[in-house]
Amino acid sequence: MKAFLILEDKTVFEGQSIGATKEVISEIVFNTSMTGYLEVLTDPSYAGQAVVMTYPLIGNYGICREDMESKRAWPDGYIVRELSRLPSNFRSEDSIENFLKEQDISGIAGIDTRALTKILREKGTMNGCITTNQSYNIDEIVEKLKRYKAGKVVEKVTCNQKSVLKAKGKKVALLDLGAKNNIAQSLNDRGCEVTIYPALTKAAEIIKANPDGIMLSNGPGDPKDCESIIQEIKELYNSNIPIFAICLGHQLMALATGGDTHKMKYGHRGGNHPVKDLSTGRVYISSQNHGYVVDVDKMPEGIANISFVNVNDKTIEGLEYLNKNIFTVQFHPEACPGPQDSSFLFDKFIKMMEVKKDA
Repeated sequence: MKAFLILEDKTVFEGQSIGATKEVISEIVFNTSMTGYLEVLTDPSYAGQAVVMTYPLIGNYGICREDMESKRAWPDGYIVRELSRLPSNFRSEDSIENFLKEQDISGIAGIDTRALTKILREKGTMNGCITTNQSYNIDEIVEKLKRYKAGKVVEKVTCNQKSVLKAKGKKVALLDLGAKNNIAQSLNDRGCEVTIYPALTKAAEIIKANPDGIMLSNGPGDPKDCESIIQEIKELYNSNIPIFAICLGHQLMALATGGDTHKMKYGHRGGNHPVKDLSTGRVYISSQNHGYVVDVDKMPEGIANISFVNVNDKTIEGLEYLNKNIFTVQFHPEACPGPQDSSFLFDKFIKMMEVKKDA
């Protein structure tokens, strides 16, 4: 079946329908990962977006549900150059085509994803529509695209109730803003007992549980839409409990302490982003997925020092908060997909909790 991708600037790509056939309108973003398409599809940070995979062949090793980063897929749409019809891998349980249908995700294959990515890089991220309607009215669709906003997506992706990953080590409270499974798993593998809380949990409840540390997770959407969560993070900041924050959690901590964020032209999404540790000068290759960034010039003086910067565009990739047991990063040390160069940050967090406990 024919399918069309219509962009806000009236560019139209024609390809073949994959997955579900419903019409979707979403923000179109691109991911440069060469592998890990299942982890991308099941990353809650993609809620409210349709993902373009820049790697030309997707699905060649099939679907292995053990690798899923949440219980379901989250993107509104999926856009690829070529979709593998015959996966080959001893772990494969299904094809990506069947997975997209099962998850009710509309997609399009057979388009020039390189040309599409160049448009998004040059003009910036924009909204788009995936449709199988061959008699579409482009002016009507573009009008809908201009009105589309993802809205408050954190509430849609967070867990419904508290849960616990048991262990005998440090007790960590994980605020689920759209957390990938591997964040909790990375802590649990290091002996931490992880209690996962819904995003709208009050700070008082977390503080009352007396955790050794608090983790603020990744998540989707504009951080400034999380007004009530930011107010609770202000209380967590003042609690003196060690805190480690990733991605959206990093942005929300900056907002909670008087900083600011802005939307990037096309964001960082992929497993090949270099970040520089300013304390050592060492560069790590990181996994990233974000469209917003903390403003370099708008962090209040005396609150935090910049700890990591992006080598390509010099944006803030990490903050160390002064006179606090708090550090945050924009990238994903848990990876999945992506390199695990920066997984040592989990060990740093555990060490911080140990020192705090001894004190």
